[in-house]
Amino acid sequence: MLHGFLSSSAQWQDNLAALQRVCKPVTIELWGHGQSPAPTDAQSYAPERYVEQLEAIRRELGVAQWFLCGYSIGAGMTIRYAHCFPEHVVGHVFTNSSSGFADETLAAQWLADSEATAEAIIKGGGDAIRRIAVHPRFAKRLPKPVYDALNADAEHLVPLAVANTLRYTTPYASVREIAPHNPKPALLCHGAKEKRFFKSKSWAEQHMANLTVVELDAGHAVNMEDAEGFNTALSAFIQQHQ
Repeated sequence: MLHGFLSSSAQWQDNLAALQRVCKPVTIELWGHGQSPAPTDAQSYAPERYVEQLEAIRRELGVAQWFLCGYSIGAGMTIRYAHCFPEHVVGHVFTNSSSGFADETLAAQWLADSEATAEAIIKGGGDAIRRIAVHPRFAKRLPKPVYDALNADAEHLVPLAVANTLRYTTPYASVREIAPHNPKPALLCHGAKEKRFFKSKSWAEQHMANLTVVELDAGHAVNMEDAEGFNTALSAFIQQHQ
């Protein structure tokens, strides 16, 4: 289970108990988020390198196959992993991901803006991170325990890692090129209240192979805003494909 930008494994705290009934949840954190280190090597932040890290974790766990779940930008890595290592994937789940389904125009815009934004974050540190629009402190519909835990973790975000995520991860996270060739069963847990993702959701329905979509009563923070619906959908998907 791979979280999103400026988030941490704390975002899954209302999901783990339910999922433990059908699987063994393993939470993974992006570089410089939560308890993960922050490499200085820029290439560590490339989506392809994240895929390599996921594969290393699978081998360390000693499992031949697993399910993956990618939230927001995390989907750009988990969908890519399923494409690169289908023999190790039973199925994969993802939530609304503007970066994962960005078209060429949007990805190019993020790339053009990334260096200036990254430099501002490195210069401004924690204060600059707290001003980012998707910082958890601006979330309005999260359960308070989840909100508090995410914001506590966000205080430890590493500015260099946040900057490098914007430079080397976000602009390259789109899976539009490979989605039509998705080799394994996939489930989009769609937060229907996030209107900006609707076009991407429609694109995925039309173009992504082996995809099922379930509509949930949530915005971007799908598994947190509608934990019960998310837990039910993910558990059913796992049981269906075990």
